[in-house]
Amino acid sequence: MSRFVVTGANGLVGRRACALLAQKGHAVVGLGRGVRRAAGAHDYEELDLTREADVAQSLSRLAPEVILHCASMTEVDACEKAPGAAYAANVTATAAVARGAHEAGAHLVHVSTDYVFDGAAGPYGEDAVPNPGGVYAVTKHMGEQAARVLAPGCAIARTAVVYGWPPVEGRLNFGAWLVKTLGAGQPVKLFEDQVVSPSFAENVAAMLVELGERRLGGTWNTSGATVLDRVAFGRALCEVFGFDAGLIVPTKMADLKLSAPRPLRSGLKTDKARELLMEKPLALEESLKRFHATWRRAGEAR
Repeated sequence: MSRFVVTGANGLVGRRACALLAQKGHAVVGLGRGVRRAAGAHDYEELDLTREADVAQSLSRLAPEVILHCASMTEVDACEKAPGAAYAANVTATAAVARGAHEAGAHLVHVSTDYVFDGAAGPYGEDAVPNPGGVYAVTKHMGEQAARVLAPGCAIARTAVVYGWPPVEGRLNFGAWLVKTLGAGQPVKLFEDQVVSPSFAENVAAMLVELGERRLGGTWNTSGATVLDRVAFGRALCEVFGFDAGLIVPTKMADLKLSAPRPLRSGLKTDKARELLMEKPLALEESLKRFHATWRRAGEAR
């Protein structure tokens, strides 16, 4: 068993990674802002990752063997409006964690995104050349470079449109937003012209854990295995959950006049992960089946 540190431990993927690591018998400490102790499962510590000296001190004390760096500022339009905060969260924090990993002799798994690509010719393989547009995409790409330079041998794990239930407090992920809105009988506008790789959070967490356990380096696409547009995803979700697909209103991304640019023809190729990982990227049907099961269990527990 190994000593793991997970940043962004109160996030959608980080929380699930912590739970899985504890279940597998690893020693795990979750770091981040506003984190809380999960009784009997694993430890959480409050830490502002943008404070480099604090990160260095914390990682030196914890002496991890593996770090899963899940923390990030992911709200694309918020990043566009607050570039300084985005830089601090996605670049400064990543550099601090990468330095700490190198000094501790820990293997780093850094979580990135399909948004490092411009969306002109997706889906993208691991060897595709990034061309980020917008503050979120640029800072995430810079974070990748910081991780590679400061923690040689690290893994870069790119994912996309991560969803799961329960959602993170205070913010609905794409899948959870659809479930709540469609479940209430309200219409939703979905992009018919943006192609993505929707990724079930538990599946992403499991792949990250494997990269850490096996100390695998290089670039990996750790997303869902199915590439499709958001309207098709919404309709597939309706079929599994029993919602009215007529509530889905196809729309063009340009019609919404969003603050930040978003890649249109995106998505990630998962051939490498499907061939080399034991935790395989899930196809859409299986992902939605598991998503529905977690939603039902949560409802039964209330």
